[in-house]
Amino acid sequence: MVAKAKVIAVTGASRGIGAAIAIELAHRGFTVACLTRKGTGPESQGAKAVAQRFIDVACDVTDEASLKTAFAEVVAKAGALHGLVNNAGIHLDGPSHDLPTSTYEKVMATNATAVFAACREAYPHLVKSGGGSIVNIGSFFDKIGVKRNVAYCASKAAVGAITRCLAVEWASRGIRVLDVAPGYIVTDLNRDAMTKGQLADYLKKRIPSGNTGATSDVAKLVAVLFSEDIPFLSGETIYIDGAQGINH
Repeated sequence: MVAKAKVIAVTGASRGIGAAIAIELAHRGFTVACLTRKGTGPESQGAKAVAQRFIDVACDVTDEASLKTAFAEVVAKAGALHGLVNNAGIHLDGPSHDLPTSTYEKVMATNATAVFAACREAYPHLVKSGGGSIVNIGSFFDKIGVKRNVAYCASKAAVGAITRCLAVEWASRGIRVLDVAPGYIVTDLNRDAMTKGQLADYLKKRIPSGNTGATSDVAKLVAVLFSEDIPFLSGETIYIDGAQGINH
């Protein structure tokens, strides 16, 4: 099958930010390979209108063999691979003085090591396509100190470092690598905590506009990075946090 549209793989595309990214890319005419543990695409209602643009692929990003097989399946079904969004991740917190090393390593494995491994496995396919773009989903937690979040903050700082290194190393192959780092984004899973109670009150004071972000905010930014041809933009971390990270 010859690819009729550019093909972008999105990890963790079933819910939240990943689903929003997959849907936005599909609306803009991309073929979107949704790499999820269940092997199913976005679960939201908005996915139905563009369902024909999705290729659903089962993938465990913490399993290198699974990643390799998943990208091979994407190319077999779509004909090529032109881009990757590393969105899959987990958030486990706890007091640092007694945080188990196993918990720390689990967060790092999913949020950082898997990002590198996915980039590496996508690399030969992107080279074969003549180059492409990788967008890693980081977090503004990469630059601030957050109680009980040493593993998550460390993992997202690693995403920024991985992005910079690969952008420099792979530029000659026509591959751009970027890090999109969201702040507090409301999803179906965190809606209650974000919109009422102690955290909601705190965010109203800390975010200059007083408003949290939406998954569509992140999705539109990621989609623009694929839709627009900006070859000189690579290696950067782009923060989308409502200016909270620089608010003092």
